[in-house]
This record gives sequence, structure tokens and C-alpha cells, in this order.
Amino acid sequence: MQLNVQFKIINDKKLYDYLKHNSNYIKMLNRNSLNLKNFESDMKDKYKTRPSDKLNNVIDNIDLVTNMLNVFKK
Repeated sequence: MQLNVQFKIINDKKLYDYLKHNSNYIKMLNRNSLNLKNFESDMKDKYKTRPSDKLNNVIDNIDLVTNMLNVFKK
């Protein structure tokens, strides 16, 4: 594995944890460092760190608050 890929994984806690739980990526990253984008994408899917996931989370929280306010209003 290339040093820049190793440093990137070590410095990012989520990437490092995901690699520990999915060790099959070690082989893929050793063979080709371009697989890092796939690895990061899979990690973002699992931990839901994409901007769309964050937006959905905010929308859900707003809905929850408005529903609670409606219940207290009545």
C-alpha cells in the first residue's frame, strides 16, 4: 500500500475503523491505490456521512420538533 494512502487512513478515524471491520479492503488497496475512492464511498455509505444523509437527518429532526410542538399546542 502506498504511503499516502496509509497516512490518509491512519489520520481519519472513520476510515481506520471501517478498515478494521472490513479487512478485505487491505488486499484491494495493496493492489491498486485507486480503490481508495471506492473504499471511502463505502465508508460514507455505512456511516451515513454524505451531505444528503445529513440533510435528511436535519429534515427528520425538524419534523420531529414540529410534531412535538403540535402535540403540545393542542
